[in-house]
Amino acid sequence: MNNKRKKKKSNMVFIYIGVVVVLLVGIFALGNLQQDNPLYGKPTSELNPATRAQLNDENYQNIILPAALDEKVENKEDFIVYMFSSTCIYCKETTPQIMPIVNELGVELNQFNLLEFPEYQAKYNVEFTPTLIYFEDGVEKERIVGGVSAEGSGQGATLEDFRAFFEKYKG
Repeated sequence: MNNKRKKKKSNMVFIYIGVVVVLLVGIFALGNLQQDNPLYGKPTSELNPATRAQLNDENYQNIILPAALDEKVENKEDFIVYMFSSTCIYCKETTPQIMPIVNELGVELNQFNLLEFPEYQAKYNVEFTPTLIYFEDGVEKERIVGGVSAEGSGQGATLEDFRAFFEKYKG
């Protein structure tokens, strides 16, 4: 009978340890949701679920925040910005097609997520996503509106149009 009691006590110790471990893991996970995300500068819990799903996507790692975008314009810099939305199906199709070109040509492509900062849609007159804009001396010079379209479809820009844009403005 004494052995059964000892076994029950030792089992209870393991149960208590398990509960404590689960609680600590939960607290750690909650803490990570509240910390500022390095890409967006705000807690991950405040990001749209579609944006959270892209946080580890290699195609969406050059995010520019509003203050940095405003600073580039104010400083009259030359740069390219890719306006996208995490929920846009055309962005999800276009981004993985253009990023190999961007990487091949060594283009610095600033990616701006309009889903997280919607006030910039009106500020830069972006009607559709994706929209690729080249700024010269802080002023818009040229843009491509819409995603990659099939060669000869007559709609939107082809992958070659995107390549030509990047080659023209890669700086």
